[in-house]
Amino acid sequence: MRVAALYDVHGNLPALEAVLGEVAADGVETTVCGGDAVGGPFPAEVLDLLAELPDVRYVRGNADREVLEGTDGYGIDWEAERARLGPERLAAVRSWPLTVELELDGLGRALFCHAVPSSDDPIFTRITPDEDVVGLVGRTDADVLVVGHTHVQFDRSLSTGLRVVNAGSVGMPYEGRRGAFWALLGPDVELRCTEYDVDSAAALVRESGAQGADDHARRLLEPPDPDAATSFFEAARGA
Repeated sequence: MRVAALYDVHGNLPALEAVLGEVAADGVETTVCGGDAVGGPFPAEVLDLLAELPDVRYVRGNADREVLEGTDGYGIDWEAERARLGPERLAAVRSWPLTVELELDGLGRALFCHAVPSSDDPIFTRITPDEDVVGLVGRTDADVLVVGHTHVQFDRSLSTGLRVVNAGSVGMPYEGRRGAFWALLGPDVELRCTEYDVDSAAALVRESGAQGADDHARRLLEPPDPDAATSFFEAARGA
């Protein structure tokens, strides 16, 4: 099985459309939506497009949960997004599990989650010490752990032998360059970037009038530097 890992779309429909075009051209059998699909300008359209895929699995991210709850830790009110999603889509998001496990060609058992298997919120980065990552992840029989959450791609192996892959962000990358970032898994790991018309996407985001639309558009046009983002998240976790 070959899997496209699409994380942190954040309602960015043009980015998702571009990535799915590449996924189809690659003949990928299964897509994993790794959380934070919503929490952005076009949540309903993103979910409807994902639902058209022949085999898609979902895990819940912190933004998905916060939209369900109606607010987040920064005081953003998601009621308008909840109204756009409607009861059926909200019920679907509510059913998403924290983890999905798949057997992948050449990689073995892969465990997909948004942040860590037990929670959608804890933070670790490509430079977090192994012992800290092991403590957050907990015991697992997986060969590969696929995560998102911090919007920066990486592929590292822990001292325990567990390979940890961050697929990056389709819809709000912190890579210092424009594009939609994702991962193709099986028989190895490919960290991918799909180019698309970011200027047009940013204009659509602004026109949406969604919560945080101006900030989202700005980050698409001038993506944060990955080293700066990593330092920010390390500070946020108390390192």
